Amino acid sequence: MLKKISLLIVVSALFCFQGFTQSSDMMLFGDTSRRGVPFSKDPHVVRFNGNYLMYFSIPPFEDNTDPINGWAIGIAKSTNLIDWEKVGEILPAGDYEKKGLCAPGALVIDGRVHLFYQTYGNWRDDAICHAVSNDGINFERNPTNPIFRPTGDWNCGRAIDAEVIRFKDRYLLYFATRDSSMNIQMQGVAAAPLTTNFNREDWTQLTDEPILAPKYPWEGRCVEGASITQRGDSLFMFYAGAYNNAPQQVGVAKSADGVRWERLSNKPFLPNGDPGEWNSCESGHPHIFEDEDGRTYLFFQGNDDFGKTWKISKKEVIWTEKGPELDD
Repeated sequence: MLKKISLLIVVSALFCFQGFTQSSDMMLFGDTSRRGVPFSKDPHVVRFNGNYLMYFSIPPFEDNTDPINGWAIGIAKSTNLIDWEKVGEILPAGDYEKKGLCAPGALVIDGRVHLFYQTYGNWRDDAICHAVSNDGINFERNPTNPIFRPTGDWNCGRAIDAEVIRFKDRYLLYFATRDSSMNIQMQGVAAAPLTTNFNREDWTQLTDEPILAPKYPWEGRCVEGASITQRGDSLFMFYAGAYNNAPQQVGVAKSADGVRWERLSNKPFLPNGDPGEWNSCESGHPHIFEDEDGRTYLFFQGNDDFGKTWKISKKEVIWTEKGPELDD
């Protein structure tokens, strides 16, 4: 029997910054329930039961006497991808999550939401976990959690920032890890068969080296937060380059097999904003979302105060023969 996730339902506007609109299609969202200021990171959006659900990371309460001390996952609902209402939280539960959980990635399969997320606060021992839901809000954990951490001397054994997609005859799990010195963040990939229930024993690591590591100056010492979409026979990876507020910015790479990747440019696809803009310190941790009508949107996090607050926004992505372009 899968173990029930502890869940705190939050519906009042007193607990949630609902977002605000700067133009007719501008989205800015931040959850104020933990620290009294907007603070939401690591967005991931799915279309489910006629609504949009966004999963995102929320920090510990500022008052450390609160019994819930770790990072957690917030859930918000929207009908238009602009205005969001917070509808729930997924809280740490069990020994392996007692320090926190965050960085959600969701996949809808046969009318159920599968959530892939990471433990937080365990440094080298953080790993990927899995849970499933019939309503997108109340989840049951996989009894084999954590379901994945990498092996090999090229990495430190840590896995964060899960992204799972179906591609051809298998599921691919993308994760970020670090080198053995815990200095360089890079991307790896594992696979499971289509018959999987996403248990730990189903995953096979596909390489003994990173599939994408920092290369260009703007990427600094970090490539993380991969989000993947398929266009025709190709996969496109939207990834975060550089650590938070360095500034972190978004790049794009392309692959025919999901393992070997080639960057589309030596410059960021989505840079941080200009001085005075809401994302002047960062445009990071991307999520590429394809709607039912085929339009795609790039969700990302940003701030203008070096991480004192965090908001989530989106931009539409237009596809050409050359690849993706931002619709400004």
